[in-house]
This record gives sequence, structure tokens and C-alpha cells, in this order.
Amino acid sequence: MTTPSLAPAPAIDAAAHAPSSPWPTFWIACIAVFLVSIDSTVLFAAFGALQGAFPAATPADLSWVLNAYTVVYATMLIPAGGLADAHGRKRVFLIGVALFLAASYACGMAGSVGWLIAARIVQALGAALLTPASLSIILDAFPKEKRAVAVSLWGAVGGLAAAIGPSLGSSIVEHLGWPWAFYINLPLGAVSLWFGATRLREAQIPGKRARIDLVGMALLIAAVGALAMAITQLDSPYWSRLKLGALAAAGLAAVGVFVAWARISAAPLVDLALFANRSYSAVNLATFAFGTAFAMMFFAFFTYMTRIWHFSLPLAGLAVTPGPLMVVPTAIVAGRIAARSGHRPVLVLGSLIYAASGLWLLLVPGLEPAYLTDWLPGLFLSGIGVGMVLPSLSGAAVAGLPPAQYAVGSAVNQATRQLGSVLGVAVTVLLVGHASVTRADFLPLYGMHVVLALVTGALCLAVKTRPAPK
Repeated sequence: MTTPSLAPAPAIDAAAHAPSSPWPTFWIACIAVFLVSIDSTVLFAAFGALQGAFPAATPADLSWVLNAYTVVYATMLIPAGGLADAHGRKRVFLIGVALFLAASYACGMAGSVGWLIAARIVQALGAALLTPASLSIILDAFPKEKRAVAVSLWGAVGGLAAAIGPSLGSSIVEHLGWPWAFYINLPLGAVSLWFGATRLREAQIPGKRARIDLVGMALLIAAVGALAMAITQLDSPYWSRLKLGALAAAGLAAVGVFVAWARISAAPLVDLALFANRSYSAVNLATFAFGTAFAMMFFAFFTYMTRIWHFSLPLAGLAVTPGPLMVVPTAIVAGRIAARSGHRPVLVLGSLIYAASGLWLLLVPGLEPAYLTDWLPGLFLSGIGVGMVLPSLSGAAVAGLPPAQYAVGSAVNQATRQLGSVLGVAVTVLLVGHASVTRADFLPLYGMHVVLALVTGALCLAVKTRPAPK
């Protein structure tokens, strides 16, 4: 197996092929990512409506409307990145958008829970195909000195969409019905598909692989799928702890076999030389920690608002809005700083701010609603922290990758974040998902939030992406 250098590689001459401005390419790719990100959380607001629409279905049946999407999306991200690198980012992106749109329509038309789950699986496959391809398209479109800003904004768009999903979903479901939680994808997705087909160019990738590592893909699907399944079923009455432990052990064993295979394969799905780079390894560990903390904070917020302060879901959705609104402007500023000074100062400071938001939520809010004084300051801190950290992790992960590994390298990072998110949701459900939740149940949750944020900052001390002086 050849070992490519992970020093910042000479960029493909995008200026010779790209349009006068790379921003149209950016927005074409970001529209699709916005839809994928919003769809990952919008159904939390529609869950009650689904129970009313399918009264014969059990809560465990309906949970698979969420879990099937989560497991398939996490499982397929890295194989999809390999497909994009091997067979063309534009081609894989357009196939992913088309699948996502067709499955969104099928979800809205589903007449049974079984059909809805099947459509969600196809939707997740489309989302996994388009996500790493979209970032690699953006990386190829921008000159190297502007990539930090572009990637930060790309990450901010996804973070903003995921954060506003429940509030937007609650309004849509209340006024239009649950199928429109899926139909809203169609007009914007069609715009992305049309302009993507007519305006995007296919990158010429030096040393592009002619074939896909099918053995590695199968092993990775088995590994990530088993681990994601074990996490999502932590609170399921149908899985014993012994069975979940065996499933997790099988997933870890598949990871070991995958690593052994990647060492001897001539063209592995994931070149292990990626992880020889200390910054890349640290970024992925930090992404897992922060992804877990972000999901815990996000879903705990809605539980606290609706179960402790007894806000309605639409009101809770409105109450969370100031936090996400801080993400995009913060990410733009953070991206500009990272372009000049590297990602490390932004990541470390952002992690400390995010830890401060968890500490505020741990100590200040009480049983009586006092949104402006007790919650809003913590929400602002969390929005600033997320805006500094989440997009910067995506940017730092790809900063030193050779162009031929843009998609698979970013897919590893996105899959790591997704697994962290799955773990965060599962832990939140275990701690505050029961019927008699109290204020005290949130204390260990926010304590873990603080610890994970500090772990993120400590890991990011190893990140070295500062541009070389001209």
C-alpha cells in the first residue's frame, strides 16, 4: 500500500476551470446539505402527529422512522465518500440529491409505517451520497486561501438547519400536516438538482482510483451499522443488555478486521495514512466528543422547555431560535480567523465558550420559567460556541488532505460526528426520557456537556493547520 503525504498538497488549478466566482457552486451544494441537515431533526416535532396518523403502530415501530435514517446515514457516509472520490463528485452528488428527493416524496405518500421506514432508508442513502460529495465540490471550487471561510460557512449551514428543524417542523406539522415535513424538501431540492446538473463541473482528480474497495466497504458497513444499532437501541425494551453488548462487540471486531484489511489492500476504501497525521486524528476524536455534547444539549433543551417549564413545542421551537441565529455570523468570523491563523485558536476558545454554556445551564435555570434571565444567556453562549467549533472541525479535518481524498476524508469526519450524535441522543433519552423527569435529572446531562466540551478543546490543542507564511 502506498502512503500518500498528508502535508497540504498542491491544489488542483480550480481557477483555470471554475466560473469567475465559486459562490454559485457553494450555494448549489449547500442547498442540498441544508435539506439533509434539517431532515435529521425535523421529525422530532412530527413524532406525535405520526402516532395519530398510524394508531396501530407501537412507539417502538415509530422509533424506526428516526432510527432507520440515523443508522443508514451513519453507516453509508464513508463508503459514499469513497464512491465520490472514485467515480466523480458531481455524479455522486446528483444521484444523492435525486434519491433524497424521490424518497422524500415517497415518505409523504406513505400509507403505512413499514413503507415510511423503507422510504426513510432510501432517503438516508441519498443523504449519505450527497453530503461528502458536496463538501469536496466546494473544496475544489475555492482557491486554497479561501477554503477555511467556505468550509466554515458550509458547516454553519448544516448546523443551523439541524437546529431549526424542530421549530420549523412543529409549525409545518401544525398547519399543513406531517407529510409536509417531507414535501418541503422538494422545491429547494429540485433547484439544487437542476443547477447542479447544468452548472457544476466534474473535478479532474489526479490519481483517481478506478475501482472501489468492495471488501472494505462491506466491513465498514457492518462495523458502523452494528455500533449505531447498539447505541440507538440502548433504551429499547426488545433488546437485552447481553444482545446489545454482543452487537457492539461484533461492530468493534468488524472495525479491527477493516483496519487489518486496509493495511494489506492495494487500494483501500480509507487509506490509514490519513490517521498518521496527528491533526486529522485529533480532529476526528474531537468531532466525536463535540457531536455527542451537541446532541445532548440540543435534545435536552426541548425536553427541559416542554417537561420542566411546560412550553408548547412551537413555543419551545421559537425559544431555541436565538442560539442557531448566532451560528452563521460566528462561523463566518471564525473562518476568516482560521484562514489567517489556523483552526486551533478558534477551536480551543470555542470549546471553552461551549463548556461555559453547559455550566450556565447546569447552575442557573430553575423550575419556574425565566427565559430572558435564566436561559437566553446560556443559549447565546452555546450558539457562539457551536458557530466556532462545529464548522471549524469540518474545516480542520480537510485542511491537509490531498485532493484525491477530499470526499472520503470529509466523510470519515462526518460519520464520526454522526456516531457522536447518535450516542448523545441515546444518553439524553436514558437520562431524561422517562415519564417523571425532574430538574435533578438534567444535572448529570449538563455535567457531561461541560466535560465533553473541555475534552474537545484539549484534543484541539494538537491541531496544526496554520497556513505557511507567504
